[in-house]
Amino acid sequence: MKRPFEVDPAEYPFQDRWLPYRDGNIHYVDEGSGPTVLLLHGNPTWSYLYRNVIKELSGECRLVAPDYPGFGMSKAPSGYGYTPQEHSEVISDFIRRLKLKDFILVVQDWGGPIGLDYAVRNREQLRGIVLMNTWAWPAAQLPMKLFSLVMGGRPLGYWLQTRRNFFAKVIVPQGIHHAEKVTDSLRKAYTDPFPTPASRKPTWVFPRHIRKAGSWLAAIESRLPSLADLPAQIIWGSKDSAGFPLEAMNKWQYYLPRNETEILDDASHYVQEDRPDRVAAAIRNLWTRTSGGTNR
Repeated sequence: MKRPFEVDPAEYPFQDRWLPYRDGNIHYVDEGSGPTVLLLHGNPTWSYLYRNVIKELSGECRLVAPDYPGFGMSKAPSGYGYTPQEHSEVISDFIRRLKLKDFILVVQDWGGPIGLDYAVRNREQLRGIVLMNTWAWPAAQLPMKLFSLVMGGRPLGYWLQTRRNFFAKVIVPQGIHHAEKVTDSLRKAYTDPFPTPASRKPTWVFPRHIRKAGSWLAAIESRLPSLADLPAQIIWGSKDSAGFPLEAMNKWQYYLPRNETEILDDASHYVQEDRPDRVAAAIRNLWTRTSGGTNR
């Protein structure tokens, strides 16, 4: 299958893999061998976000990174609404079809609710979890609600996302603390998946559902206590201005008491861009902490 856009092969030197999904397809990366690590992205990113983590760990782990339908190189099927609930169903199906077991789950941004929705229903499949600047509960703080209202509302939010590709063009660069890493190549990799107004709708649905998916998020939160025994690494970019303060990190520490936490003063929302080395280190550390078990 042909790529819908090109990406710098020096930055993203991975083999493309495709999984049919209804009349669309899921693009994903599956690199290396060893303990399995599933890497889930958020908005408006894709598997490219984890490229430096994958390159660092591919000699030690099997790293699997899918693109949600409508994101990256995946093609959404007919009638797909791009909601987080649908993305979570896709990921559950993806895990089942690839027969992923005993894996480390890595999440950030919307990858948190999407991945945790699977985790609370399939605790036995997880070896551990790495969390970065995310949540899995109804939005309670005013900044997050306002962000959802503006970026996911009408007419302003819809116009910003569909006509100006605002998330990819503006929010991603602003969410990277190390400005020198925001290269032309990086900008292109995040804007190219959304060439038309229609293709940008998924980036509007996500912020909209910070409010609209409240009952779904509440259902996930109600089951988070089932993960109390799950080993966790929490990595938090303290420069995040996207509604993920340290209070959210503290909440994760409460729900995941078997955590080891690292606060990064030189990272913002997209921790994988600012400090991929620390993400890789967290995965290594989690594997070491859990290596007394079996790798099925």
